[in-house]
Amino acid sequence: MFHSPEWLSALRRAYDYEPVVFTTCDPSAELTSGIVFCKVKSWLTGRRLVSLPFSDHCDPLVENSEEFDDLLLPVRESVDGGKWDYCEIRPVRFDPGEATKLGQSDRYCLHTIDLRPSIGTIFRNFHKNSVQRKIRRAEREALGYEEGNSERLLRHFYKLIVATRRRHCLPPQPLKWFRSLMLSFGDDLRIRVAFKDGAPIASIVTLIHKNTVVYKYGCSDARMHPSGGMALLLWNTIQQARSAGYERLDLGRSDLYNEGLIVFKERWGGIRSDVSYWRYPNRPQSHEISRQRMLAQRIVKALPDRLLATAGDVFYRHIG
Repeated sequence: MFHSPEWLSALRRAYDYEPVVFTTCDPSAELTSGIVFCKVKSWLTGRRLVSLPFSDHCDPLVENSEEFDDLLLPVRESVDGGKWDYCEIRPVRFDPGEATKLGQSDRYCLHTIDLRPSIGTIFRNFHKNSVQRKIRRAEREALGYEEGNSERLLRHFYKLIVATRRRHCLPPQPLKWFRSLMLSFGDDLRIRVAFKDGAPIASIVTLIHKNTVVYKYGCSDARMHPSGGMALLLWNTIQQARSAGYERLDLGRSDLYNEGLIVFKERWGGIRSDVSYWRYPNRPQSHEISRQRMLAQRIVKALPDRLLATAGDVFYRHIG
């Protein structure tokens, strides 16, 4: 999904990132192989090629690792020529070979739920206490539920994500980013909101690509966690996706240090796989990411609520 025209369109609408593809195909031929990047030009984080900004993972269009390495060589040459400070890729199927000189910069884990078994089997794979009971609690609470891609639902979602990001000491993504996703994906984007006594208490954003539903963003009112709003949203998403014939639910990446998030996804039956980010020149990002996170935390703590969204609007353009 992350190198689909819709994702690239949203990146360009919101951040004016220009896409570029490195390929071995002749300019007049049909595109059958390639690595898509966005050009990110920032005074804060440098001039770089990223495949792709804000994506959890992004596989190149290649048949094997040899073809992958062949495509990476001109990418490296572009960096060596001084046009870019570095390049970064986020593949799943193939790792770059030693000859490419790309180095592993960070590691994450991904979780997916297989939607092909019966709905009863999927439910039985949930953790009894942490998930099954939460779903039943949500049913007893008689929570309200709405989904769509309207401006009203976006406002409910955004209010919750501002509160959630503040809780995590991070600025929220810009509102224009979510509007760009809505414009680019159309009905393949769904905003799902759970309500308690008419007030929004949890919300998620899902995207559809081919046979996969991607759970991309989630947020909630921490005071209402016992009501099971998030459980209701995920359970409805799983039931609808399976009924519509989708084969998997992509729960996205998790930082390896975030054990709570990893356990949460695995209790929903998420199957774990590892993914590495690679960059050239070879320089681990851990210190760089830590500096960015510390800067964001200082900004969040210092700003009043009304300016927090503005901070996100400025911040995310640079981190790609």
